[in-house]
Amino acid sequence: MERMDSFCGLYCGACEIFLARRKGLLGELAEKWGREKSEILCHGCKTEIVSIYCRSCSIKACVGEKKLQYCFQCRLFPCKKLLDFKNDQHPHHSIVFRNLELIKNLGAKQWLEEQERRWQCQGCNNPFSWYDDHCSSCGNIVKNSVIEEKEVQS
Repeated sequence: MERMDSFCGLYCGACEIFLARRKGLLGELAEKWGREKSEILCHGCKTEIVSIYCRSCSIKACVGEKKLQYCFQCRLFPCKKLLDFKNDQHPHHSIVFRNLELIKNLGAKQWLEEQERRWQCQGCNNPFSWYDDHCSSCGNIVKNSVIEEKEVQS
């Protein structure tokens, strides 16, 4: 089973690894990154099958210890750990607070539906990743996390 929501508010469905697995291209991605396919295999943060890049996530461990579903449910929210994550060098992390607020207000089901639409090409509905500049199917320019981060900061 796969899950596209995460504890911190990221949408796993826009992860390059997640998309490569769904498209049957995980082996190619692993080779490109110099990894074994088994190292990057992922079904989402909230599953038992998590990529090497997310296995030691301190946020996942923290929320898991507290038996919560999302960071906003914690009495310490927002904590330094989540603030540091939001402000690191990865643009797709910059939207976690906005996403957590949306999950809290809309509910996870509606947020997931909105995220699925948000991370699909408006021209052909092909899903794209946080860092894609163009749709791999039709070539349209897509609004990736780099663009989104600039909007969040302004």
